[in-house]
Order: sequence, then structure tokens, then C-alpha cells
Amino acid sequence: MGQQPDGPDERHRRPPEVSDATVAALGRLSEALETVERARGHLYSLHQLIGHADLILGDAVEQFRDAGHQQLADRIDTELLGRNVIAGRWTFQIVEDFDDGYHALFRELDRQARDELVGGRRHLYEAEMKERRRSRGRPGHEARPGSAG
Repeated sequence: MGQQPDGPDERHRRPPEVSDATVAALGRLSEALETVERARGHLYSLHQLIGHADLILGDAVEQFRDAGHQQLADRIDTELLGRNVIAGRWTFQIVEDFDDGYHALFRELDRQARDELVGGRRHLYEAEMKERRRSRGRPGHEARPGSAG
């Protein structure tokens, strides 16, 4: 079996007509999307944590009732348990609005930019950075899986 050529695979090589400025702009767009993806994860964490807290709150209401604190239990039950976290919305509605609006548009525009400018290729900026930073011929610095250099 022959040795693979050194360097990134075809899907991580910029087309010849693409400028450094275009690769840099696509890299920043990708970085922004990755940051939004992290924020989305935090939004889902908020969704799950608030849901869990509401279930625990229900237990607390019952414990207050069992301990003879009916008035406090009733207030927590009617004013806080199951309350909207933002006007008219539980967290699932916030997540859905985010996913269907801002997040969907961000992903669409990222894909459009890559499709129009570099034939859909992803992570060109990072692939070129890897080529600049890796030590050719050293273990752990291979260009791609299964390559020797």
C-alpha cells in the first residue's frame, strides 16, 4: 500500500481561486457559529435545570404542607410552581424559538457562505493553521489519520 501524500485531504484544501481574506472571513464566521453552538448548549442546560428545579420545588411544597406550613406551601404552589420563566414562556418555548429562529438562520448563512465561496468545504482556516503549526515527520503531527508525515 502506497504512502498518502502529505497535507490535508481534498475537502480541507482551499480551491485555488480563494483568497486569504476569504478563508479568514469564513474562519471568523465558523468561530462565531461555534460560539453560538456553545451558547445553545447553555440554553439547553438552563432548560433542563429549570425543569428539574420545578420538580424539586413541587417536593418542597409537599414537605412544607406535611410540616404544617400550609400558607407558605400554597403561595409557592400558586405563585412559583409551574411559573413562566419569561413572559408567556417556559424554557422549552425559549429553546424552540431560539432553534427555529436565530440558530437556524445562523447555520443557514454559514452553509450558504461555505457553499458559495469554497464549494461547501469546512474548517479551511483551521486546516491551514494545522499545516503551519505541525512538525512534519514527527509522531502525533500527521496531516490526517493514517498518514505518515
